[in-house]
Amino acid sequence: MDKTDQKLIAALRQNARASVSELAMSLGLSRATVRTRMDKLIEEEEIIGFTVVLKEDLAEFPVRGITLIEIEGKGNERIISRLRGFPEIQAIHSTNGRWDLIVEFGAETLADLDKVLRQLRLIDGINASETNLYLATHRTSRVAGIINNKNGVT
Repeated sequence: MDKTDQKLIAALRQNARASVSELAMSLGLSRATVRTRMDKLIEEEEIIGFTVVLKEDLAEFPVRGITLIEIEGKGNERIISRLRGFPEIQAIHSTNGRWDLIVEFGAETLADLDKVLRQLRLIDGINASETNLYLATHRTSRVAGIINNKNGVT
C-alpha cells in the first residue's frame, strides 16, 4: 500500500459515501485510477467491506461505555458465558494486563446501567471491575459484522 492508497483510504474513512468522481477530484486522480485502486484494495482485503451506521444505532443506547473486569482464577469461559446473557452487553474482549475482560455496553438510562452493574458484581468469580462511560465518540469503525468471525471474533 503506497501513499496514494493511504490517501484514498483516509478519504473513504472521512466519507465512505463519496462517489468515485468526488474521490478522484479530491485526490487529483482520474476516476479510472481511483476505481482500479479501490478494486485492488478490496481484492487484497485491505478494504474488507463497507457499512452503514444509522443514527438509531447510536440513539438506541444513549448511555454507553466499557467495564474492565478482573477474574479470579480460571473462570473466564464461565463468566463470558454469563455475560453473553446480558442484552446491554454489545461486545466482550479478552485482554492481557491488569484486566482480564473489557466489556462494551449500552443502556437506556444511568439507572438501567446501575442495575446491570449491580448484577455484574454478583457474578461469582468477578474479583474487581471498573466502569468508564463514553462522553463523546470522535471516530468509530463498525467492522465486526463484516469480518464475519475472522480473527476469532464471535
